[in-house]
Amino acid sequence: MTSEAAQTPKGIPDPAAVLDGTDWAALEHAMGAADDAREMLVRLLDTDQSVRSRALDYLNHVVHHQNTLYEATIPAALYVAGILTDPRTQWHVDKRHDVPGLIRAELLDWLGSVAREADDEAEAASRRHGFPPEDHPPFTGIRRIRPQLFIAVSGYLRDPDLRVRVAAITACIPLLDDSRLVHHRQALVPLLRQVLAASERWQHQELAIETLQAWDEDTSGLEVRRNPFEFCDAELGASGWGAATSLASTGVDDPPF
Repeated sequence: MTSEAAQTPKGIPDPAAVLDGTDWAALEHAMGAADDAREMLVRLLDTDQSVRSRALDYLNHVVHHQNTLYEATIPAALYVAGILTDPRTQWHVDKRHDVPGLIRAELLDWLGSVAREADDEAEAASRRHGFPPEDHPPFTGIRRIRPQLFIAVSGYLRDPDLRVRVAAITACIPLLDDSRLVHHRQALVPLLRQVLAASERWQHQELAIETLQAWDEDTSGLEVRRNPFEFCDAELGASGWGAATSLASTGVDDPPF
């Protein structure tokens, strides 16, 4: 890593140390041994947009294939959290879901998707199907690092780029199931109301309402405004919720993080 990535937030491992200190070949992802992970993760910050885009596809379809947590997902998530402050994450990736996007927003979406596979709902579903999540090391590993992921993600709740801001909000939601982080929920409530609930995307409206209800917050006056004449909204991004780019302008105040 270069000095561009030197301002890693306190509490998050240095991304270069994660790369060099991880025995990737001893870990697994969707394709077997993760011995290719180090090289592919480095490419997320490549100067070539097509290379960055392929590295992002690798994250989505190999390290976290079909929303599955693998052994390699844990250090990969720490690496992604560590590079978010790198100015190169403001570069674009190839056009996807009909809109171009900053790789920073895509990485936040990815972290949100990873976090959702270790939240309370995922735990309950696993138990219902007879699979104790505590017996699944990737699940417990992601849970263990949730405070570190929150440090990284919450730094973008006030980002001037609305796409990044939305991705950060949606990524924070599953992280705040953690008992060590639950006290941050109250600070996120205004953003759920003023950004997600005010979004032009019905998926964001729905997520805001469902989250507020789950947190025992008042949802009076909020509704899902789905266009009955529209067959479907444009396809969402890797994380499902964070990929929409067309949002109502809100002017919401910065949260107290």
